[in-house]
Amino acid sequence: MTQPADNETTTDIYRRQFLGKTAAAAGLALAPGMILTEVAHARPADSAASDKNRWGMLINTEKCGSGCTACVTACQTENGWGGEDNSEQHSNASQKAVWIRKVKLKDKQTGHVQSLPLMCQHCENPPCVDVCPTGASMKREDGVVLVDKHICIGCRYCMMACPYKARSFIHEQIQNQKVHAPRGKGTVESCTMCVHRIDEDGTPACVEACNADGHKAMYFGDLKDSNSEISKELAKNGGQQLRPDLALNTGVRYQGL
Repeated sequence: MTQPADNETTTDIYRRQFLGKTAAAAGLALAPGMILTEVAHARPADSAASDKNRWGMLINTEKCGSGCTACVTACQTENGWGGEDNSEQHSNASQKAVWIRKVKLKDKQTGHVQSLPLMCQHCENPPCVDVCPTGASMKREDGVVLVDKHICIGCRYCMMACPYKARSFIHEQIQNQKVHAPRGKGTVESCTMCVHRIDEDGTPACVEACNADGHKAMYFGDLKDSNSEISKELAKNGGQQLRPDLALNTGVRYQGL
């Protein structure tokens, strides 16, 4: 039997082994014959995500073009969802995958309309993680919220718990997956903040596309680093959370709301 670590009891080991075996069996039962693409580990094992960082985004709605979908297209291309090349065919439009979408906010009193991108808000206290029965919904030490497709059983509790409607359920068989973004029928998915890019000291595809398109409405960086561009912008001009009353301390903030 595996020897327990200094802070781990024998019961902890049995529980960990049991959950691992149960989750694996559940995943196979959901989709017989389906093999998920192995998760790419861009970050070396000896350089794990650290709570020294808190990755986040800042979006200026006043700079976000109402007809622009550069961020959505970039996310689809980068992560392989929503396109025709992965054989996602749905008769019901509501079943299509959506990692990021453009939404319009209208002030009923003034008629003022704003356009903004909406994705997983990467909460410090994510409701999706709280309700997940297998631990598939998880938050990294650096604040990025992810779904482990290998132990997701497709219960969709996380989808019901998310106040931002930021998660999708895969109804159909998926082909031509991206190695860095494994997907599979019967599992839940959402924005990963392009974690594979972050682990290579890169920038999320949506932010890169927005800046390249000339709008420069999106910032990305370390919220714990007072010298980062995003922290300086927040300190200078501020930023709001969506649904701050929920006390989730989101990693995505907005200006101009």
